[in-house]
Amino acid sequence: MRGRPREPVLPDAALERFTGIPLPAFRSLARYRGPVRAAIVAGKERGRRDLPPVLGAAIGVGLLRLQAISLIPPEITLVPAPTRAAAARARGGDPVLTMASSAAAVLARNGQRVRVAPCLVTRAGARDSVRLTAAQRADNLAGRIRVRPRALPPDGAAVVLIDDVLTTGATALASGAVLAEAGLPVRAVVTLAAVPPWRDVR
Repeated sequence: MRGRPREPVLPDAALERFTGIPLPAFRSLARYRGPVRAAIVAGKERGRRDLPPVLGAAIGVGLLRLQAISLIPPEITLVPAPTRAAAARARGGDPVLTMASSAAAVLARNGQRVRVAPCLVTRAGARDSVRLTAAQRADNLAGRIRVRPRALPPDGAAVVLIDDVLTTGATALASGAVLAEAGLPVRAVVTLAAVPPWRDVR
């Protein structure tokens, strides 16, 4: 995860279901395989609570690199992707929120102004997305992500959505649609890992 953040290719099936919203920049730190996949799974599903803060710190370094090339502005608000309430209870907390908080700490230590706004929740009825196709993932989340108004960042905030894995982009696109409706378009989506290939191979 020390390489430069790269742009993954989103499946057309996911993009087609979210036309008409501002499309943010998508960047991921690594491919979802090998030791990166093992670390994410262990931190999320196997009780390794020491890992999400470490993984979040890697996201923080990636965000600094994106700020250095002006892909995202110096002052940002990190919004963790929503986690199903049942999944968070089973995991003993929300690992994506932990990662976002750890990433914010890295930015703050480097003099950047940053806040974390856990303002997205998944409504009951959304299924576990494992083994769903890109189209099914998009349909599964349609209308099931909502904002918590009291947790929303202020108007004009530069929002960066944070997640652990980008599989089809359905969660990020659905989250972006909801935030755009709230007047907060997402500037960028940054994930630890991506399943799709990179847009360029340089």
